[in-house]
Amino acid sequence: MEEHELTAVLEAILFVSGEPMSLEELSEVLEGTEAERIRQALDHLRQNYESAGRGLQIVEVAGGYRIVTRSECAPWIRSLEKIKTATRLSRSGLETLAIVAYKQPVTRGEIEAIRGVDSAYVLKTLLERRILKITGRREGLGRPILYGTTREFLQYFGLKDLSELPALKEFKEVAETLPEHEPIHEPASGVSH
Repeated sequence: MEEHELTAVLEAILFVSGEPMSLEELSEVLEGTEAERIRQALDHLRQNYESAGRGLQIVEVAGGYRIVTRSECAPWIRSLEKIKTATRLSRSGLETLAIVAYKQPVTRGEIEAIRGVDSAYVLKTLLERRILKITGRREGLGRPILYGTTREFLQYFGLKDLSELPALKEFKEVAETLPEHEPIHEPASGVSH
C-alpha cells in the first residue's frame, strides 16, 4: 500500500472507530503493515490537519489515536447538539405525526379522537419545528384548521414522498419500541398554551 493510500485508510479507520485506536490495533486491522510505518503515516496525517487549519485534529489519547474536533470549534458544536436534542421526537409526537401523515388533511379534533388525549401542545411543537403545517380549514361548523406534513417531515424520515411511508403496522411496531419517558412533556390534559 502506498503512503497516500495508507494515510487515507488510517483517516477512515479513525473516523469510524469512535474510540482511540492503538498502534497494535491499527496494525491488526492493516494486516502486514508495520507499526512504525503506521505511526509515521499518523504523524504525517496529523501535520496535514494542523497545517490546513481544519476543524479536526488527530490526538494521542488513552493509549491510542483518535480524530477529534478542535477546541476552538466547541461553541458551534454545542449549538449543533442543542439542535439535535431539540429535533428528537416524543412518543406523542410520533403518534400525532403518524395520524397526520396517513390521514391528512386532518383536524385537531380528529387527531384527538384517535389518540384519546388533548393534542394542542404536541401540534404546537410540531408546527414550531416545521414538521407539520396548516393546510387550510375544513368547511362546516367552526371551520376547524387542517394539518398536513411538510418537506421537513420527509427529510426527517428520509422519504422521497408520502408514497414511501411504511405500512401502518410497521409504524405501530416502531412506536411501541420507544421508551415511555419522553423528551417533550405535554401539559396535563385541558391545559393549553
